[in-house]
Amino acid sequence: MSKQAGIPARLAAVELLSIVLDDNEPLEIGLQNSSSFDDLADSDRAFAHLLVKSCLRHLGEIDTAIEQFLKKPIPEKANRVRHILRIGATQLIVLKTAPHAAVDTSVRLAKGTRLAGFGGLINAVLRRISELETLEAEDAARRSTPDWLFESWTKEYGAETAADIAIAHLSEPCLDLTVRRSPSEFAEKVGGRLLPTGSIRLESASNVAAIDGFQEGEWWVQDAAAALPAQLVREPSGKIIYDLCAAPGGKAAQLFSAGAQVTAVDRSEKRLEIMRRNLERLGMSIELHCADVISWRPEKLADAVLLDAPCSATGTIRRHPDITLLKSLADVRRLAKLQLELIHAAAKLVRPGGHLVYAVCSLQPDESQRVVNKFLLNNDQFKRDPVTAVEVENISEFITPAGDIRTLPSHWKEWGGLDGFFAARLKRSTRS
Repeated sequence: MSKQAGIPARLAAVELLSIVLDDNEPLEIGLQNSSSFDDLADSDRAFAHLLVKSCLRHLGEIDTAIEQFLKKPIPEKANRVRHILRIGATQLIVLKTAPHAAVDTSVRLAKGTRLAGFGGLINAVLRRISELETLEAEDAARRSTPDWLFESWTKEYGAETAADIAIAHLSEPCLDLTVRRSPSEFAEKVGGRLLPTGSIRLESASNVAAIDGFQEGEWWVQDAAAALPAQLVREPSGKIIYDLCAAPGGKAAQLFSAGAQVTAVDRSEKRLEIMRRNLERLGMSIELHCADVISWRPEKLADAVLLDAPCSATGTIRRHPDITLLKSLADVRRLAKLQLELIHAAAKLVRPGGHLVYAVCSLQPDESQRVVNKFLLNNDQFKRDPVTAVEVENISEFITPAGDIRTLPSHWKEWGGLDGFFAARLKRSTRS
C-alpha cells in the first residue's frame, strides 16, 4: 500500500473514530453510515477497519501516550486533531508502522483543511511517541479497561483472571465456524483447527465468502462460546423449539441442523431480514416472527425454549472494543430488569417437563446467574437442570458449581481465546 493509497483509509478511520467517540454511536453503525468508509476499495476498507478497532482496543494506552506530550489541551473545536493523533499513535504503538510513514501520513491528514496549522503539533507529538518503550500487556490492558468493568470482574473472578480478561481484549479474535456435518473433515479441508466443542477455528479470513463451502451453505460464522447454549437443549431432534431474540440466527441454525422444529422470534425486522438471508444461504426452513418476546403467544407450548437475551455484551469486547466506551453500569442494571422480564415471559412458553435455556454474552453477574437466581426464587415450577461435562465434550472448565456454563475471553489462551458467555438450563416440572 503506497502512502497516497493509505490516506483515504486513514481519513475514513478518523471519521469512524469521531462517530464512536464524539457521537457515541456503535462502530457497527458507523461502518454502515460512513460515506468515506463505504467509498474505499476493499483493501483500504480492511485497513481502516483494522486501524479503528486497534485504536479502540488500546485507547487508554494511546491517550496516555498522547497526553504526556501535549503542552496544552487541544481545543474542543479541533477535536479532529486528537483523532488524527490517535490514528497515528495506533500505527506506532499497536501496528508497529515505520515512524516516518505513520508521522508523515498523519500530518498530511490535516493539510488542506482548517486544521493545517496543527501539522507541527501532530509531527512533534507522534515523533515523541515513536521513541516510547512498549508497555507491558497487563499495564496496556488496564489503561484501556474502565474502572467499573475491571472492578466487577475482579470481584467476580479474582484479580488475576480480571487481568487476563483485559489482556485478552487487546487481541484480534480468530474466526470460528459452525458446520452442518463432519467437522473434522471440514477442518482439514479449510486448514482450520477443530476445537474441542466442535467449532472450526481459522486464524483469520479477509474474505469470508471465499471460504470453501460458503455458497453451498455448509457453515455459518459463530464464536465457539456462542455455539454452546444450543448444545444444552436435550435431544432436540423432532422437538418444538422456540428461539427467542434469535437474530442473526446461529443458534436457530444449530437446532434446525439437529432435527428440531424451530420457530425464531426477534423484535427487529432489520435483524430478521439478515437472518432470512443467512437461512436462505444455508437452505434452512425456519419459521420467523417479528414480535416482542414479552407479549408473543404461540398456539402451542414448546418442548424447549432458548432465550439469548439482549445484554451489555461485555463478553464480546474482543470483537466489539467500542463496548467499553459505550456501555455503563447503568446499562447493566437497566438490562438486568429487562432480562428478568424476558425470562419470565419465556417460561410461559415451555410445556410441563420441558426446558428453558437462558443465555447472555455478558461477563456481568447481574445479567447472568443473578437473573436466573431471581427467576427461580419467584417461579417454583422451574429448577436448574445442571450441565455435565459428558454432554458437550471437554467443557468441564466452563461449568460452574451451580451447573451453569460460563466462558471467559481468557479461556483457551493457547488457541486464541473465545467470547464470554453464560448459559443456564432450567427444567419445568411435569405438573401443570
